[in-house]
Amino acid sequence: MPELSHRRRILVLAICCMSLLIVSLDNTILNVALPTMRREFDAGVSGMQWTIDAYTLVLASFLMLAGSTADRIGRRKVFQAGLLVFTLGSVLCSLAPNLECLVAFRMVQAVGGSMLNPVAMSIITNTFTEPRERARAIGVWGGVVGISMAAGPLVGGLLVDSVGWRAIFLVNLPVGLAALFLTARYVPESRAPEPRRADPVGQLLVIVLLGALTYAIIEAPTAGWTSPLIMTFAATAAAALVGLLRYEPRRAEPLIDLRFFQSAPFSGATVIAIAAFAALGGFLFLSTLYLQDVRGLDALHAGLWMLPMAAMTLVCAPLSGRLVGARGPRASLLIAGVAMTAAGVLFAAFEAEDAGPSRLLAYVLFGLGFGFVNAPITNTAVAGMPRAQAGVAAAVASTSRQIGQTLGVAVIGAVLASGVAAAHTASYANDFTEASRPAWWVIAGCGGAVLLLGALTSGAWARGTAQRLTTEPPPDRSQVTDSS
Repeated sequence: MPELSHRRRILVLAICCMSLLIVSLDNTILNVALPTMRREFDAGVSGMQWTIDAYTLVLASFLMLAGSTADRIGRRKVFQAGLLVFTLGSVLCSLAPNLECLVAFRMVQAVGGSMLNPVAMSIITNTFTEPRERARAIGVWGGVVGISMAAGPLVGGLLVDSVGWRAIFLVNLPVGLAALFLTARYVPESRAPEPRRADPVGQLLVIVLLGALTYAIIEAPTAGWTSPLIMTFAATAAAALVGLLRYEPRRAEPLIDLRFFQSAPFSGATVIAIAAFAALGGFLFLSTLYLQDVRGLDALHAGLWMLPMAAMTLVCAPLSGRLVGARGPRASLLIAGVAMTAAGVLFAAFEAEDAGPSRLLAYVLFGLGFGFVNAPITNTAVAGMPRAQAGVAAAVASTSRQIGQTLGVAVIGAVLASGVAAAHTASYANDFTEASRPAWWVIAGCGGAVLLLGALTSGAWARGTAQRLTTEPPPDRSQVTDSS
């Protein structure tokens, strides 16, 4: 890709951030609308889980395929296709006549979304080649998550209370069309010098693994954790994982290059992304249901309660990007781990939901922690990796985020559903509060994982493993065929 002027690079960054905005905004708006949608469709907790997880599940399944495809046929081309499909899916969601159709249309949205964020990150990586400038650009990118978290609950609450939940999907239409026009005009085309071939078997194994695991977790409270149905899906997920670990190393051009995971920082960033976004998915899911179903707030006032969390994410994400650019990822990860753990503990051990000041403090702490965690995840994932595989490396990081959010909603929802079903009091509010206590401990544990892994994978030993990966020649796979 030719060298661009500073102004043109900033414009490319802004266009890429527009894609992140509509994808992130879609999730935060949807969370506020869940109670209203549940009442209209007469759905249970699992129905609301599928409304979120159908999207994140498909997104996670196809992100790596989108990243490698963009490296092969052109990043701008795939990015434009993603904008078109995502916008079309949003319109379909606004017209959904029932829950089943909404879930299906959310999957259409996700197919488009899978072509946006990892490809946009790959475009940014190839546009901002100087490490410090790239870290700052990634910090701005992370700040867009904060903007979506701030705008999502407010815009969503206002739309739900005034127009109806269907309007939340139409917000994506003008942004998507504008991004499509600007991409065609200003974003240069780029691709990897040595394109990689598709890996349909690996792609199928990823879909089976994530789909079977998510289904088992979400449906287990209803079907029974040891029922034949759930055990079958759990065994299917395990078999798909084993298949991936055995098949991918034998591929000449694998969907997932397992050599990446020899880098402790890269492996750490992958697991940290899963833990952090599992905490986010669970936090938003619990907070939305609690504020509206237990406290009796309307969608707009529930959104206002989450504004401090979003504001902290918006403020801290660019700060984290600058800190990563100046001193590396360690400080940001430690701050994120401490803050997210503290927020979970406030709810789990100190019943922060019962008092306004403690609830506000917990939201502020979680927003602070989440704001600091994004930049080190992304920067570590793409830094030190060959630029020719930037799309794949960025897609692994994005996939980890979506897997985390999928599992967070699935696990937290399953813990909540099991607790509510086991309660025998006459008060739903009491049942919900007691059932949510173990779920908050899960969120606190995710924050603890961010803290521990951040400390372990950002030191001298970890940096040495990353350096060895980039200096060692890749394995000779000249005798390996794609049919092996």
